[in-house]
Amino acid sequence: MSRSRLWAFRFLSAVLVPLLFLAILELGLRIAGWGHSSRFFLKTQVQGRDVFVENDWFGLRFFSAELARSPSPLVMPAKKPPGTCRIFIFGESAALGDPEPAFGFGRCLQVLLAERYPGTSFEVVCTAMTAINSHAILPIARECGHHQGDIWVLYMGNNEFVGPFGAATVFGPQAPPLPLIRLNVALKSTRIGQLLSRLFSRRPRQGSWGGMKMFLDNQVGPDDPRKERVYGYFRQNLEDILRLARKSGARVVISTVADNLKDCPPFASRHSSTLSDPRLQDWQQAFTRGTNAEAGGDLAPALTNYAAAARLDSGYAELEYRAGRCCLGLSNVVEARRHFESARDCDALPFRADSRLNQIIKDTAARFAGPDLRLADAAAVLVQKSPGGIIGREFLFEHVHLNFEGNYLVAQTVAEQVAKLLPETMTRGAKPEWAAPELCARRLALTDWDRQRVLENVLQRLAEPPFINQLDHRDQVRALRETLAGIRPRLTDEAAQQARALYQEAIAAAPGDFYLQADSARLLEDTGDVAGAIRQWQQVRELIPFAPAAYYYSGKLLARQGKQEEALQALDRALEIRPDLADALDEKGQLLLKQNKAGDALALFEKAAGLRPENARLCLHRADALAMLNRRGEALGQLRAAVRLQPGYSEAHYLLGVELALDGAVREAAAEFQEVTRLNPNYPLGHLNLGIAMAKLGRTDDAIMQFRETLRLDPNNRKDYLGAIERKQKKSQ
Repeated sequence: MSRSRLWAFRFLSAVLVPLLFLAILELGLRIAGWGHSSRFFLKTQVQGRDVFVENDWFGLRFFSAELARSPSPLVMPAKKPPGTCRIFIFGESAALGDPEPAFGFGRCLQVLLAERYPGTSFEVVCTAMTAINSHAILPIARECGHHQGDIWVLYMGNNEFVGPFGAATVFGPQAPPLPLIRLNVALKSTRIGQLLSRLFSRRPRQGSWGGMKMFLDNQVGPDDPRKERVYGYFRQNLEDILRLARKSGARVVISTVADNLKDCPPFASRHSSTLSDPRLQDWQQAFTRGTNAEAGGDLAPALTNYAAAARLDSGYAELEYRAGRCCLGLSNVVEARRHFESARDCDALPFRADSRLNQIIKDTAARFAGPDLRLADAAAVLVQKSPGGIIGREFLFEHVHLNFEGNYLVAQTVAEQVAKLLPETMTRGAKPEWAAPELCARRLALTDWDRQRVLENVLQRLAEPPFINQLDHRDQVRALRETLAGIRPRLTDEAAQQARALYQEAIAAAPGDFYLQADSARLLEDTGDVAGAIRQWQQVRELIPFAPAAYYYSGKLLARQGKQEEALQALDRALEIRPDLADALDEKGQLLLKQNKAGDALALFEKAAGLRPENARLCLHRADALAMLNRRGEALGQLRAAVRLQPGYSEAHYLLGVELALDGAVREAAAEFQEVTRLNPNYPLGHLNLGIAMAKLGRTDDAIMQFRETLRLDPNNRKDYLGAIERKQKKSQ
């Protein structure tokens, strides 16, 4: 063999042999069923039709197993029906429609287009996901390029800093070089990459998904150099997505992102890294003078002091927000808007798309301008519709998530640009106007029960960090509670009948809409028709048999009806689909506990607690199982853990008090019952048991007071502790 051929042979051996080995290993892992598909869409059959559905495991390319987010359910015909306009929506939770995707802007967009162009069938497929960003949207777009999309709608940018590979992320490395990011994502799409990730990952278990509070320790200062990397990555990913759209033949509507400026103070503030200690002291003095003046209602002097502080360090987000609030109070709307925007841009916990990100969206749209691309300036439209031109709670629940009114406006803004991209064959016979918000709400069956459920969900979020750390947190909560208080009187029996009729009308018009079916089931449950709710969940199961939620909810309701075997079957199916569904594990455990299978129930509670270690209710259920197994010491430990995890959990305090009283620890029990009466003053048993504990401690007057309060709250209480203690007092006299 010649020297050149020898070196060629060596080179090919060094390259081809390892490649062949890797190919065989990859094939072997797939044949063995190890690992999971990393694609966003999975092909299956539903009701005899070939369709694509979401892949629950797609998020594992970007998140650890315990923190992985999943797409919302979707069903897309494998082959686009003739005469159909298929529209893909890309983005994060705001694009999805969180906290209730059934009323998101994509759903509104479908109604607007269908109503205006009745001769065309519109199919809106929302690929948006909670917690992702452009690094995850890019591979989704790559797949969508093979699925006959006519129009792509991009509403993205909120999670660039906190999503995967962002500068403030908790999901892995923070803002590494872009080539490494893409290599990481590509490797995890292979079984070999998944195997290596599992074998060599040295990160400790991160616990379960904890929402925005997980990011509290990952703040980004105003001059953090990683911010520029994030902006550069966003621009590159956005450009690559637009190139994919063009390659696929899809036209594009790219939108700016709206966020709450007026009613969402920054989540965290940090000083510039160059601020020296002497200047920091001067800054603090000026800032304190400003806050004192503002608290006293002297807005002009407060603003003067804030300006003095800003000259020393203008990157402190709370300073900018306070200055904006003062300007608004002085009716200087233009300056107020400038300060509010600066407060958002300097937020050290950047959960909102800032000015730079929105400018990148506009600049990229201009660079790719052409007949196949349109810019929908949704942020500008909401500014125009907002009082004083500053977006606030009129259109958003909290920082970025739109209420129905906000979703409708974004949808209309996008629809106007979509209309310009539709061929003439699809726009013939068009109606002159877009459907009004009221008609859109009717088609989506938005009722007061839905509004109540969404508001209660938002209030639960606001009860946790980082929201509780915000400057105007009490005002935010009060405003939502006032809105909720205005809804509750309207939840009458007559209104319930009208709401059910509204859902029936909407379902009749769109029988394959699983969102309508699911929310109808929730309405039936909320209005007392449990049997009807179970039947409705059965309809959902037939429409999306691959989704575990419908099996879980129907199982839960069957358990309420005492149909334990049917309930267990439904819950088992939910767990067959998603073995890590903690709620289903918990519900099945409770059913087994009722069947005196405490050991089996405890195993399920333990598994659920491993998935949700911060869930205090699971501690209570573990305590129930342990008590049934006569392991009372461990049960007591679980009750203490529940109180530690959730100090405001009155039921946990009550049960802990009962167990302590049984153990003779009366003083400790009394302290727990006192906490119960503080947290839930209208709970008769809390007062009753506190009275008993007080009596045992010899505090007769306090006991009498608690027994009287028990009888006031529950006049039918037959335990005559009050009479007994009063008779005892008379005898002693």
